[in-house]
Order: sequence, then C-alpha cells, then structure tokens
Amino acid sequence: MSAEPYYTPPRGAAPAAIVPLAELRRLRAVERYASPEALEEAEIEATLAAHDEWLAAGCPGARSHEDVMAELLGSDQ
Repeated sequence: MSAEPYYTPPRGAAPAAIVPLAELRRLRAVERYASPEALEEAEIEATLAAHDEWLAAGCPGARSHEDVMAELLGSDQ
C-alpha cells in the first residue's frame, strides 16, 4: 500500500476513498487473518492518522470547550 495522497470524494459527513478492487479484497483478507491485537493496533493507528489529518485541516467544526459546556449545561449555568 502506498502512503501517497489519494482523492477522497465527499459522501455525507464522512469522506470515502476510491481504491482498486484488488486492493480492497487484499485488505479484507488481511483483516480476516490478522490477530485481534494486530487489528486493535491498526484501529489505533487509523484513529491517530484521522486525528492528525483533522488537526492539519485546522480542526474543522471544532468548538471551544466553553461553547460546548454552555450548550450541555444550558445557558443559565
């Protein structure tokens, strides 16, 4: 698998990646045979990569802690 940038067309709230069908099949096979520990590590790595991309994009949609707490606790709090 390449670490090259790829086109991610928008689809609802989550982006989707276009990959060759052979690559998708290979990744599904790897997932079937991977140990639970390897799957957990891969999930952690994917989550961290998504977070890094979110930070690099300027944290789109991010709100301040005060704003979120005001909404959760109500404006009288």
